[in-house]
Amino acid sequence: MHPTLSPDDAAQMLRARSLRVTAPRVAVLTVLAATPHATVDVITTSTREVLGSVSTQAVYDVLAALARAGLVRRFEPAGHPARYEIELGDNHHHLVCRSCATMVDVDCATGSAPCLDAADDNGFAIDEAEVIYWGLCPRCQAELEPALSVDAR
Repeated sequence: MHPTLSPDDAAQMLRARSLRVTAPRVAVLTVLAATPHATVDVITTSTREVLGSVSTQAVYDVLAALARAGLVRRFEPAGHPARYEIELGDNHHHLVCRSCATMVDVDCATGSAPCLDAADDNGFAIDEAEVIYWGLCPRCQAELEPALSVDAR
């Protein structure tokens, strides 16, 4: 991920995709660089801290434009609101903790885009596969261990 993204770098990303450089677009990109896997609520709150005022609808519109341009990736783990991150062009997936909802990136296990070869594509021209791994993060596992050892007695 981009640990930080300057407004100038964000503007350059927009220009490279032939998008108009606007304050909301620059702010949303810089927020996403600092806060991967963010929800619209988090993005809106953080963008308001930068710009002072922006509507939730404006943030949705910016995210849609950035996603269409291939700058932002949207994913929606089952039972969770949609999440957004800067599109890096890599083939990474996500780990989600069932207990605390922590989300982290994980590289594809077997190379570039292995999931694009479906057993039966039913005539579809597949161009993307989304993999989400579910489980318990180390912190939640540690919190459950004492309870499990007490229950085992």
